[in-house]
Amino acid sequence: MSEKISITGISGRGKHGVLPSEKSEEQEFIVDVILKAKLLKAAESDDLAETIDYAEVAKLAHRVITGPSVNLIEKLAKEIGELILENFPKVESVEVTVHKPNAPIPIPFKDVSVTIKSER
Repeated sequence: MSEKISITGISGRGKHGVLPSEKSEEQEFIVDVILKAKLLKAAESDDLAETIDYAEVAKLAHRVITGPSVNLIEKLAKEIGELILENFPKVESVEVTVHKPNAPIPIPFKDVSVTIKSER
């Protein structure tokens, strides 16, 4: 059985989207990450080395949000998930949700998001 770490509301500004205006003007993106890993050893030892440093996970997600432009938030979510698995070997699976609250939708809406799950 695995436990989980959730980080919600990682925000940053990026130039992601398919429209020319989305490539030239930054907009806000918000990322939620759910990490599944075995955490009981860390709970018993109280040692950071036995768990996943969620501050570093958040920094990685922020770097991707603010990094090179991609067309789709699906790609952004997949890239964040793959990098987390690559850089944090204790993570068994990761679920990444990318929110695009200012997406170019011509009617009133609150949020649009995509969730991608990546596993080892």
